[in-house]
Amino acid sequence: MAKSATISPSVSNIQSATWRDYYEITKPRVVALLVLTALVGMCLATPSIVPWQLLIPAMLGIGMLSSAAAAINHIVDQRIDSEMGRTHNRPLPNGRISQTGAVVFAAGLALIGFAMLYGLVNPLTAWLTLAGLVGYGFVYTMYLKRATPQNITIGGLAGAIPPLLGWTAMTNEVHPYALLLVLLIFTWTPPHFWALAIHRRNDYAKVNIPMLPVTHGIEFTKTQILLYTVLLFVVGLLPYLVGMSGWLYLIGAVALNLGFFVYAWKLKFNPEQGTAMATFKYSIVHLMVLFIVLLLDHYLIPVA
Repeated sequence: MAKSATISPSVSNIQSATWRDYYEITKPRVVALLVLTALVGMCLATPSIVPWQLLIPAMLGIGMLSSAAAAINHIVDQRIDSEMGRTHNRPLPNGRISQTGAVVFAAGLALIGFAMLYGLVNPLTAWLTLAGLVGYGFVYTMYLKRATPQNITIGGLAGAIPPLLGWTAMTNEVHPYALLLVLLIFTWTPPHFWALAIHRRNDYAKVNIPMLPVTHGIEFTKTQILLYTVLLFVVGLLPYLVGMSGWLYLIGAVALNLGFFVYAWKLKFNPEQGTAMATFKYSIVHLMVLFIVLLLDHYLIPVA
């Protein structure tokens, strides 16, 4: 009975929804990072300045569809969010937004974003971005998240495609360099998310979500994080080795990936109470700065 009251909000609570509540279910900080990586993909696809006629609709369209995917995640996870300490106060389980309102909001964002990309950018980018929404909002959230401890490894591809979307927005083609950027984020995602999953293991166990720390234990997950940071270090060298980026990127990538490895090493062999969360927070800074360095390298350092 108590659970039903939690996920069946009162009318008065629903009517108190504000634009901030709808903004919150778009996961704005996550979407901002995705849009940044898409922007870098756009910039790396051309030697000159990105024309605003493509920049504005591409960023808005990618941002809207990414926000719609995040809202779908909130809708699908409403029940488990209501039972987890980290998420029980979100707008849907807390009752500030109705499920119907969230569905209409997500559908509106998706339709407008898709139409903008299709009409003002190109159909390839529109369909690829929609595929990312389906991958995260439905394949990962509705199935993989509840089906396998490798959920984030497989489902991470949906969150890794924004650089490809930025690239196709400029060129209308899938280029190997764009796929290399996707590979960077795809390799980064498991150690990034598993660090958070360690910190929130009990929450995931309570709602029967088979995250790796729940199914295989925290020590095994720490080992996987460490191994993935080694793999990420190797993948991070590829843009320089294939001639995509120059020495500025190389220095930045080595420093950032070494930092990630140090955090993972401490998490595995010398953890303190907040080490897992500190590793998670560093991983966010790591990806953001890595793509900013890619951008600076592109415009400041000529590649031979």
